[in-house]
Amino acid sequence: MVISFIRTIILYIFVVLALRLMGKRQIGELQPSELVVAIMISDLATVPVADIAIPLLSGIMPIITLVILEVIISFINLKSEKFRNIFTGKPTYLIKNGVLQEEEMRKLRYNIEDLLSELRLKDVTDISTVYTAILETNGELSIVLKSENSPVKLKDINIKTPQEKIPLILISDGIVRNNHLEETSKDIRWLKKELKKRGITNLKDVFILSYSDDGQIFLQTKERKK
Repeated sequence: MVISFIRTIILYIFVVLALRLMGKRQIGELQPSELVVAIMISDLATVPVADIAIPLLSGIMPIITLVILEVIISFINLKSEKFRNIFTGKPTYLIKNGVLQEEEMRKLRYNIEDLLSELRLKDVTDISTVYTAILETNGELSIVLKSENSPVKLKDINIKTPQEKIPLILISDGIVRNNHLEETSKDIRWLKKELKKRGITNLKDVFILSYSDDGQIFLQTKERKK
């Protein structure tokens, strides 16, 4: 029992590291070759976990081989367009110049309902407003709206605004993020002072505190302190 527990932990850590080496893509953004490798790694990892008679190395070596193979293929993909087209395919126009590409949709076995569903996920309810729709190699749909239906941008009406930045999390679940605190050029004394203004004396009572570039503070205490 203990051996199975330890083997499971070792393989879990190893598989996580192996997938980290492959990159940071989300599951829905994996290329076909990456998805195959991810599935095979998960299957290979379960073999030595299910049967402790199988040496742990017998499960680790095939995983290492797959990761190395995937890294090599990714490198070749960067250097060779032909290889990339064969291995990952090409993006396909489903709508081009406002016209549905029936032949391409037929080849991909992609029906109108599938297209409408994907458009709705992109907040597009009227297909007539779409100028271009491209099915990417990872299955994602990229769209470009017709110019008259595109949302107005501030630069289109000559309005200049300062660049918006992501607020920095200074406290997360009671823990001070010192690296973010340094980025704001503040210190712990300033932080405690701001909390004291809001009636909070203990950092551990804070669930989240963020600080935006314009000096705005968002604060929420933990449930038991509300």
